[in-house]
Parts: sequence; structure tokens; C-alpha cells
Amino acid sequence: MATVLHVRAETKPLEHRSAITPAIAKKLVDAGYTVNVERSPLSIFKDSEYQGTGATLVPTGSWTDAPAEHIIVGLKELPEEDFPLKHVHVQFAHCYKGQGGWNTVLGRFPQGKGTLLDLEFLEDEHGRRVAAFGYHAGFAGAALALMAWAWQLTHDKNDPLPGVTPYESEGALVKDVKDAVEKGKSKTGHPPRVLVIGALGRCGKGAVDLCEKAGLSEILKWDLLETKAKPGPYQEIVESDVFVNCIYLSAKIPPFISPDSLSSADRKLSVVCDVSCDTTNPHNPIPIYDINTTFKEPTVPVKLASGSNDLPLTVISIDHLPSLLPREASEAFSGALLPSLLQLKDWKNARVWQQAEKLFREKCATLPDGAVDGHAELVAGQS
Repeated sequence: MATVLHVRAETKPLEHRSAITPAIAKKLVDAGYTVNVERSPLSIFKDSEYQGTGATLVPTGSWTDAPAEHIIVGLKELPEEDFPLKHVHVQFAHCYKGQGGWNTVLGRFPQGKGTLLDLEFLEDEHGRRVAAFGYHAGFAGAALALMAWAWQLTHDKNDPLPGVTPYESEGALVKDVKDAVEKGKSKTGHPPRVLVIGALGRCGKGAVDLCEKAGLSEILKWDLLETKAKPGPYQEIVESDVFVNCIYLSAKIPPFISPDSLSSADRKLSVVCDVSCDTTNPHNPIPIYDINTTFKEPTVPVKLASGSNDLPLTVISIDHLPSLLPREASEAFSGALLPSLLQLKDWKNARVWQQAEKLFREKCATLPDGAVDGHAELVAGQS
């Protein structure tokens, strides 16, 4: 009997990506899988694009009633419900690093005898993630940061950057960013100075590429070498116009910036984009904000100490940045994930999925008593 993959419709507002694109659905069908795709009003991929792939369109939200042996494939976290989960779920769950509500989210799986195979922790033989949205997260984050910088210069300082909607193409996004930067330059006489930390990773490369495509010449590219040379906070961040954080946080580190480091009268920094978005992580190295922002409201102002200069400072902390370019981000991710998806028919004997299950069991062992009860209040990380 063919292995059944059930692609659930995303429910998070403005989440237009898909873990399995029409092209990848066809390849899975050709490889002998049965692929059921939920109709999705949010997806960048129209239902009609799956016609002719061999996949079957099924009702939105029907995964809850699917047979227990079906594998449920999605991207972002499940809706905040409390019923036990009986399936194998392939998704980003954002509950392995102590995020808010992690125990309630994770506890639903053992309660229903289900399994979580978290996409964030699928690794190849060299410990590198097999598929990630990092590049497009960095690309989109840097784009919004430059837009916010230009907006501050051309509008009242208390007027926040307006909401944005997903772009049909990278070219359209780059054009808007270049236009914004030119407007900002008309006020300052020079382009912004941008510092990217984590510049050598996927996410940082995306941020740097966007800055270069926007025509910027002064891009400071930091990675482990620079941050290990001395502990933060870093004056170089305060002296930049825009700071884009692209690190993968795996342990406690000194903060990159702090309220005290921002109190300088010489501060030039006016926009921080925390692409890593470890908002609820107790070790977040950018402890100057405490909420996630959204495409509808991209920025949040930072409360500065009295006596600071009057330059505005805002933070972008959107946890689904790649959805600003949903088609290209989905195509890149789904294509990279395909070799692993093709192993799902025998996932218990496939190294990448075995490793994911082992991590799931280890995390479940840390659940406190009563963790399977209650209602989740999860603030997701970047994926």
C-alpha cells in the first residue's frame, strides 16, 4: 500500500508558503506516494496548480480526520488546540528550545501517541540542515529593514512603517527597496551603513545579497570570528544605521546590544531586524523588545533611556519573513527537502528521520508532569 502524505493548509495569517509545491508533489506521486493536498485559501500556489500532478485535493483542515497512518506535512505550528495528536507530523514546531508554551505544544504528541519530526532539526551526515528557509528570511528581513530606515527619514519619526504584503517575485521586492533607499539617500546624502551578524550562514547570505542588490556599498559582514574576538555589547552596532541579526542561537551568549549600549548621544542605529527572532528565548542577545511584529505592523518602537538622542529606533521581529517571497522561498525549500521526503515511506529506517525521532523522544522525556494538559501560548521562531 502506498504511503500517504497529507499536506495540510497553513492557518497562520499571511502564511502563504507550502512545504510541498506542485512540482514536488508530482515527483512524490511519480515515486509511488499518494499525496493529498488540502485546499488552501492562503497558499501562493492555487489549488489548480496541483491539478495534473497526480495529487488529490482534499478539504481544508481535513488532516484531523485522516487515518492515523497518514503522515501530516506542514510548515508552521498547528493552531492552538488541546486535542491529542495521533499522526506523524512533519513541520516546524518551535518547541525544542524553551520557547513560550513549549511543553503544552510538545505534550500533545505523546498524549495522542503521535510523533513530531521537526523540520528545523533535519540534518545531513555533516550536521547541516537538509532544508531551511534561512536565505529568504535574511533576504526579506534586510529588505524590510532598509524600507524602515528610509521611511523614518521621509516621515514623522512617530509614524511607523506601514504594513506590507507578500511579493509575487524577488525582482518586485528589490525594486521597491532600491526606490526606498534612494529616497532615504536624498535626506542623508549617503546610503545606510548595514551590519549583518551571522553573515556566513544561509540567513546572513540572504541579507547581504539583498543589500548588494539594493546598491549598498558599506555592508559590515560579521560572523563567529568577529563575535568571538570580544564579547558584546558591540559599539559597531550602535555606529551602524541598520543592524540585521542572522545568528542561530544554540547557547547563552553575551548580548549584542542592550538598553545601556543604546543610550549614547552619538547613536546612529535606527533599525534592528532580528531575523533569528528568538523573542521568548531567555538568552536572546537582543533584549530590547519582547513581542513579535507582523507584516501588518512590521516594526515596534524601542523604549530608550531618558537623555538619549531623539533618533528613533525600531525593531522588526517577524517570525515568518520568508513568506514575503512565498513562491520562491517554497520552491527552494521544497526542492531541498525532496530527497528526505522520498525516504518517508520507510522513515523509521532512514537516518535523517531516525535522528529526528530520537530528538523528539529526548525532548518528550524532559516534559514536566501535567504538560500534556492546558492551552498553548507559543511564540514561534523564524522558519
